Amino acid sequence: MTKITVAKGDGIGPEIMDATLEIILAAGAQIEIDEIEVGEKVYLAGNTSGIAPESWETIRKNKIFLKAPITTPQGGGYKSLNVTTRKFLGLYANVRPCMSLHPFVKTKHPIMDVVIVRENEEDLYAGIEHQQTDEVVQCLKLISRPGCEKIVRYAFEYAKQQNRKKVTCFTKDNIMKQTDGLFHQVFDEIAKDYPEIENEHWIIDIGAAKMADTPEAFDVIVMPNLYGDVLSDVAAQITGSVGMAGSANIGETCAMFEAIHGSAPRRAGQNLANPSGLLQGAIMMLNHIGQTDIAEKVQNAWLKTLEEGIHTYDIYNENTSKQKVGTKEFAQAVIKNLGKKPDQLKAVSYAHNSALQLPSYKRKPAAEKTLEGVDLFIHWEGSSADTLAAQIKQIENQGVQLSMITNRGIKVWPDGFPETFCTDHWRCRFKPNSASSFSKKDIIELLQKATESQIDVIKTENLYSFNGKAAYSLGQGQ
Repeated sequence: MTKITVAKGDGIGPEIMDATLEIILAAGAQIEIDEIEVGEKVYLAGNTSGIAPESWETIRKNKIFLKAPITTPQGGGYKSLNVTTRKFLGLYANVRPCMSLHPFVKTKHPIMDVVIVRENEEDLYAGIEHQQTDEVVQCLKLISRPGCEKIVRYAFEYAKQQNRKKVTCFTKDNIMKQTDGLFHQVFDEIAKDYPEIENEHWIIDIGAAKMADTPEAFDVIVMPNLYGDVLSDVAAQITGSVGMAGSANIGETCAMFEAIHGSAPRRAGQNLANPSGLLQGAIMMLNHIGQTDIAEKVQNAWLKTLEEGIHTYDIYNENTSKQKVGTKEFAQAVIKNLGKKPDQLKAVSYAHNSALQLPSYKRKPAAEKTLEGVDLFIHWEGSSADTLAAQIKQIENQGVQLSMITNRGIKVWPDGFPETFCTDHWRCRFKPNSASSFSKKDIIELLQKATESQIDVIKTENLYSFNGKAAYSLGQGQ
């Protein structure tokens, strides 16, 4: 018996949660329920996070959270509870199965069955942004080895549990060789632990095009946060069933399961809402806690119900549907089909598989770290890189010299092109000559001389090598 935390949410949330719980309990789910209140009422009571401290304690104690959609009031500084929960509980993996239900739900991809596994905590979504000059703002893309290892390991363990044959990695490491390069590197390392599962890597742009055109070429796709956010929505949309998709958010100790759609307050209390999205989240929950035989039973009954043409209003089609039903009636139809399998749709088979085994991250031995130079970022409103270089070279230290200037990543000195458009944001790279070493004292001296020369240094980035390998990017065109 597993104790779970349940939040019925707002709008259609209570209706679809009641239907979902009724189905999985009828199927034999071994769960005990602690119910908490989150969402609109909590927000409007003055809690800007939408959740009370005692509710956090219940979630952390039970570790499994099944949440219906909530309404976040507009204005007032209210924070997204989904984002807050993911961050606070370390829910590093967002998992979204996207399966075609053709011919019962219209789609151009009748045999699509893809699972998007998205890193959930870092990448550009760390939200670290700065305006640096009049013309340039920056957003820091943070990719960590722990983040990569945890999400890639999860993707392979999920594929193993679900009897899937292939895991694909999407990155843009032909351009972002350090950040996306690390993600790809870790993928290749971990793939070796799963020789029974095929693995492959695609550059994100052509991979996304291939997924949109031929999704049947993929099985499980794992990727960093931003790409996963975009492509999980694309994948759900091209199945034709965004409103019927579930989502899991997985951490090392806690997990949250939900539908991907909103609270639809206009449909609340009318016995109209389709509970399928939340039911899919609950099925993922059952798989996560090792009750895979129950998950299989519910999933096949749900597929059988759709196949019989028993549909809620949102997917009802006169040509393919046989009966339009409400939320409660749909739940009863699924319950009636427990123990049955679909005839046309692909039945699932993952009963008696074990719960996911997710080892904690173990830190690797520290590498030998060597300081090799520094990039000074300069706010300068001129347009000639040669003019800037002449000014910057005046602050060189003995044995430390200006080696390159870039603008928006493009090398503009030495040997730049006059056709290159430049903003007021310049990266000036200093490195020691071959006979000299480099230390942080050199950086301090450079900054002191820049201040004396009224050079506006807005940021510095130290240049390191790790175990003798340079760990910083070259300028484009260098």
